[in-house]
Amino acid sequence: MLKQISVRSSSRNQFIDITDEVSSVIKDSGVKDGICVVFVPHTTAAVTINEGADPSVVRDILSKTSALVPSSENYYHSEGNSDAHIKSSMVGCSITIIIDGGQPVMGTWQSIYFCEFDGPRNRKVYLKII
Repeated sequence: MLKQISVRSSSRNQFIDITDEVSSVIKDSGVKDGICVVFVPHTTAAVTINEGADPSVVRDILSKTSALVPSSENYYHSEGNSDAHIKSSMVGCSITIIIDGGQPVMGTWQSIYFCEFDGPRNRKVYLKII
């Protein structure tokens, strides 16, 4: 089963919590035991799992990635978004979630984040449930 969800970012660098949407697709799929691959088909965005209870964690990640990969450097890529390509490669374009009893297996504090590095934009996220 392949499903698509839409994400709208509102700033250049942003983490958007998509945990509820992913959980809903898993539940609606009817799959009781399997895996869900979450894939972002964009070269300037990513997906990750990290703490969702304390928003300062996301702020710290965004702050540190911007410090490590600043937007204004002497990049060769002429579109002005080389930092976004690098950040996307650092974080990654997919994650795999275990499905058990029709529910995603996640830690107490974990959330699934769409990571925008070149927004604001309308984006797609694909979910493949096996």
